[in-house]
Amino acid sequence: MNEISTEDRIAMRQSFARLLEDQAGDQALRETMASPHGFDENLWKAMAEMGLLGLIIDSEYGGVGGDAQLLEDLMEEAGAHLLCSPFISTAVLAASLISASSDESLKAELLSSICDGTKIFAIAATDESGLWTDQGISIRGSKNGDIWTLEGTASFVLHAEKADQLLVFAHTDEGTRVFLVDSKTEAVEVQKLQTNDPALRLSKVIFSAANAQPIAGVDVTAIGTAIDLAKVAQAGEQAGGAKKIFDITVEYLRTRYQFGRQIGSFQALKHIAADMLIEVESAASAARHAAKMMATGSPEAKTFVSLAAFACADAYRDVSAQAIQLHGGIAYTWEHPAHLYWRRARTGLWLFGSSDQHREEYLTCLEAA
Repeated sequence: MNEISTEDRIAMRQSFARLLEDQAGDQALRETMASPHGFDENLWKAMAEMGLLGLIIDSEYGGVGGDAQLLEDLMEEAGAHLLCSPFISTAVLAASLISASSDESLKAELLSSICDGTKIFAIAATDESGLWTDQGISIRGSKNGDIWTLEGTASFVLHAEKADQLLVFAHTDEGTRVFLVDSKTEAVEVQKLQTNDPALRLSKVIFSAANAQPIAGVDVTAIGTAIDLAKVAQAGEQAGGAKKIFDITVEYLRTRYQFGRQIGSFQALKHIAADMLIEVESAASAARHAAKMMATGSPEAKTFVSLAAFACADAYRDVSAQAIQLHGGIAYTWEHPAHLYWRRARTGLWLFGSSDQHREEYLTCLEAA
């Protein structure tokens, strides 16, 4: 990975924020949510042109060569703007997994297609338990001669309907492996799942003797690293979303008058806002520290990733719920954005594992230390 200075990180974050302000405002967000595939392809192309899709990909493959800190930093902006895109599945999970491959020709081909935005990847990693661990994999890979086929079902697959290819976690006689599968083959059935967040596209994917190509060199360690990166990215998104809805709420408290006074001047509401601020700042600190630990290769990285995973999820849930309460009836209308942040926060309580699961993992890491 290349060294990226603090100044460059700030500049990239500001550029990303401007792009989202221009192309992912409230009206564009609602149009995207109502679209068939749940993301703006023009915005996706713009992100590719800015180098954002190759954020964690080495420069020799056309990427930026960034690390977990840069990823978390930009995901705070994505969360603030409720970005609808297959970014985590493609530019984080797929990019990390493929980067770990020992097949240089395949690696160069796939990573360059991520960087230029020509291919979208979906990750079939867990069954209906939603564990995102080895125990949650129910797909089985079998080898007949030189041909691999996959049987089984994966759930909670992000953006599978629009994906060009799938990366599938499967148990084999050789251990857990990752396979590349063409999403358009008849042996792959994609079933759309209902979600509370209209911007989130999740699917169940059924594999019926689907031909698959194993990704050489991608082992359980690489899988764990990719999922940890996804957790850091989501923690950053949650921290950014919590900060944004908090700012929206504080502005409302300053401008809404009742009984001839700003409602923000009432002591009870001040206390609630103060508690929300603590949650917001704690989430940002947890996400940023986890990213730093991953970026520096700290042996404590797993501990702090688990901490950030549940702390940011819980903070986002609490802050977005309080924001609705402080806004009153207007927050329950479709036109107001408060419920959209709450919906995004609710999905984050179980995506890539539940908040309770992350808490247990954190305690396990502490006990092991």
